[in-house]
Amino acid sequence: MPIVGIDLGTTNSLIAVLDGVTPNLVANKLGNVLTPSVVSIAEDDTVLVGEAAKDRLLTHADRSVASFKRLMGSNQGVKLGKSTFRPEELSALVLRALKADAEEKLGAPVSGAVISVPAYFNDIQRKATIDAGRLAGLEVERLVNEPTAAALAYGFGQAAEGKYLVFDLGGGTFDVSILDKYEGVMEIHATTGDTRLGGEDFTRVIEEVIIKSGKIDAKALDGGERARLVRTAEAVKVQLTSAQEAGYTLTLRGQTITGILTRAEFEVECASLLRRLRAPTERALRDARIDPSAFDAVVLVGGATRMPMVRSLVARLFGKLPLISINPDTTVALGAALQSGLHQRASALEDTVVTDVCPYSLGVAALVDANAGSDTRVVVPIIERNAVVPISRSNSFRTVRDDQKILSVEVYQGENLRPEDNIHLGSIEALVPPGRAGAQSVTVRFTYDINGALQVEVKVDSTGKLQSRIFRNALGLSDNELKKRFEALGTIKLSPRDQIENRALLARADRLYAEGRGAERDALRQLTLAFERAIADQRARDLAPVRAEFSSVLDRLEHSVFGGA
Repeated sequence: MPIVGIDLGTTNSLIAVLDGVTPNLVANKLGNVLTPSVVSIAEDDTVLVGEAAKDRLLTHADRSVASFKRLMGSNQGVKLGKSTFRPEELSALVLRALKADAEEKLGAPVSGAVISVPAYFNDIQRKATIDAGRLAGLEVERLVNEPTAAALAYGFGQAAEGKYLVFDLGGGTFDVSILDKYEGVMEIHATTGDTRLGGEDFTRVIEEVIIKSGKIDAKALDGGERARLVRTAEAVKVQLTSAQEAGYTLTLRGQTITGILTRAEFEVECASLLRRLRAPTERALRDARIDPSAFDAVVLVGGATRMPMVRSLVARLFGKLPLISINPDTTVALGAALQSGLHQRASALEDTVVTDVCPYSLGVAALVDANAGSDTRVVVPIIERNAVVPISRSNSFRTVRDDQKILSVEVYQGENLRPEDNIHLGSIEALVPPGRAGAQSVTVRFTYDINGALQVEVKVDSTGKLQSRIFRNALGLSDNELKKRFEALGTIKLSPRDQIENRALLARADRLYAEGRGAERDALRQLTLAFERAIADQRARDLAPVRAEFSSVLDRLEHSVFGGA
């Protein structure tokens, strides 16, 4: 069975399959390769994913949700209608929709996938992504870092040998990776990022500008008004990509707010976000010990890199214009498909080697100076961040008290000195023979593989007794929980594929109706009712012309009356 490549994004998700040496994007039922990462529960309890769900953010805010990728790895539940979903389950519903698209294109079941994750996703978030795949009925063969996937897609098809920096700013996360390409090898030297920084944060800046201009209490907005505000802010952001100013008009809390935002004003408001983009970039340069001027090219990935202020920042940092010859929205999915070929040892890719790095430092907690009676604990790194993986490293630790019988090895992930400021992955307790403080020791070995799995071995040096554990953070779902949730999700039905186009058009019409007034609403009501009668007519054999006509009318209305926002 084929293994697909999936870009599970904050804003949009994509799926691609490998045809020999060529990765091909798979279009969804609506003919688009971008599927909005939005889930909505319809009134008949079927699940809508993609465009229809996105339009329902405005009309059915209590039954719709977006941006749940930012919640991955947390226990935060999202209530949709009468049901509450974990972030993994919402992501699984998106993956199920993508899986169905691929199976229709290939005419065969799809069971395996390579899924991309932000390079700076921690262990908890990576485990949550694997859980989402399993809940969707996919065997996650490998997780691939998003900038690594982008580098693979760009490097395999276009790049000459040299040094490259991949600057990946998506809807909700930011990554930067540094790599070398030489003799069929793509070697990652460093990767850093910010999992809480993306295009949505720039949109939020515009939301705040609009709120301030109308002197509106943001906390008083209901779900529909919040969705309308976000939609307007997104439209302004897109317009400012190609124009020097953008106007907006919307009604909130019964008040009509009108204004103009210039690109210069927008950039001033985003100064703190631009500083946050600089910090990880400079850290990657320090870790890789490379001068900004040494790169042969800087590759932009992620839809948010279309913003002129981001491109200007990159140009200033590296003294050269970034490459814009690739589609920033689709590169990661294409790279994930290529990675699936490498995983399957496809003959066309057998001369290609891709290395990767460990994005976070991994270590254990230890007392600073037990002999002096100190109880201050710090994290002692065993594997430093940006070490090339797979990797295995070890360190020794001794008992700190007389007649100590247990030596607890507490494992942490992160860059901070204090254990409490890092992510606790778990612990192993080793039984040691009693004796004076410092007489007994253990050797702790960390082995980190290309999938981000950490194996910890603890060997008691005096007895040779060995304990080993592959860490799974407590926030991850247990096998029993996965089974129960898989069964529960199995009872939730995605909207039938032959109805997806109809439901997407109706959701769009509902959204335009909610935004419209007067004559526009009257026209939309008549059109919508006529379309509903047409699709309910059992005698209708070919609905394609009816859908095409309804879609065309909605297009004209959106652009002439609503301004295409």
